[in-house]
Amino acid sequence: MNPFENLPAKGTEFYHDWEHLWPEPYDFREADPYTRTRVILMNGTEFENVWFSHQFFRHSVDNDLRRVLALLRRSEQQQQKAVSHLKPREESILAHTIGYEQLAVDLTAYLAKHVTDEGLKNALDFALLEDFDHLYRYADYMELHEKQHAEDLVGGYTEIMPGRPTIAHHRHPYDSVRFPMTDKAPATVDVLAANIITAAEQQTMNFYMNVCGVYPDETGRRLYEEIGMIEEQHVSQYGSLLNPNLTWLENLLVHQYTECYLYWSCFETESTRHVRAFWEKMLEMELAHLHTAAELLKEYENREWQQVIPDGNFPEPLMLTGNIPYVREVLKNTVNHTARREYYVPVDTLPVESDFAEYQKKVNQPVENVVSHQVIEEIIARNGRDVRFQTAEHPVPELRDRRKDNVLVGREGALAKQR
Repeated sequence: MNPFENLPAKGTEFYHDWEHLWPEPYDFREADPYTRTRVILMNGTEFENVWFSHQFFRHSVDNDLRRVLALLRRSEQQQQKAVSHLKPREESILAHTIGYEQLAVDLTAYLAKHVTDEGLKNALDFALLEDFDHLYRYADYMELHEKQHAEDLVGGYTEIMPGRPTIAHHRHPYDSVRFPMTDKAPATVDVLAANIITAAEQQTMNFYMNVCGVYPDETGRRLYEEIGMIEEQHVSQYGSLLNPNLTWLENLLVHQYTECYLYWSCFETESTRHVRAFWEKMLEMELAHLHTAAELLKEYENREWQQVIPDGNFPEPLMLTGNIPYVREVLKNTVNHTARREYYVPVDTLPVESDFAEYQKKVNQPVENVVSHQVIEEIIARNGRDVRFQTAEHPVPELRDRRKDNVLVGREGALAKQR
């Protein structure tokens, strides 16, 4: 499908009355887990578009242009509120969090398997192992405090076991910056992937940073706080990959194109009937937004959409599905990698006085104060072992012992040089 060649349905409106903002929520007991993750994904995508529009609006002096941006933004706001309403009120914060991390794992793995840009693929593989470990930490916390099995929520699609341990994710801010993708004609799939993952991780960051202030349990508050800090690192990493040379109007076009692709993908892959119909309505609205963005680009810069997105044809629909073999392979090969400026390196190759080691020494001492570690220690003390869902033996020997939380994987080489 090429959305530039598909006009929105006749009579498509930019905004609606209140009733349209109250779609029927999915049934979290019956719906496929990926229905939940699609809702999270599209909520984050709409949030990104709204805030991009605000920033564009604040950097423009043309009030005619700002009025069109305000119109588009109001429409995006309504879409975001409607998407949010698909989440049932009975679904707990923790259950919803499991959806966030399942999305992070399987979306990241899917994109990593499809992109063509090496730097983007490396970034995806690197953060994949960290979100994978976050899923494990939240799952064990859920077992402790809600006595609910996260395994039931992920539907057997996604394993729950240690990844690169969360304690190893805390790095110096300098090491979150990557080289931007500035090719004149990047592959469409790479443009889409970079924008999709940035919005998705940003949504996770925002959610955790809000939850950490209101969560009723102190350990939970601290866990959301710690992992929220790491999600901010991920947003910095992915955001640094985006092309900084695009004009505001070019960026607007890319944002609307990305939304069209995602709503189309949701419609093509959704299994819950009434939610699928909802995605179709959202797609029609986004087609209208996209064509408006293309008209603005033509009016204000005298440029055609092909000069920004040379191949407007969508790649295959984004399919949220299990990626167990892929995640296991990345774990096996790169669990001990860390970041050093724009590159990913084995942690034991870092120099003695590396920024990573200094930051770890400053932030993670004593280790007992690292809440993501405390949670696993607590459940081991109570049950004799951690909570996992594995389809086979863990691919990393150092992470197979279920009676111990290994806090050295991903850190040991750099810290040993300081002792």
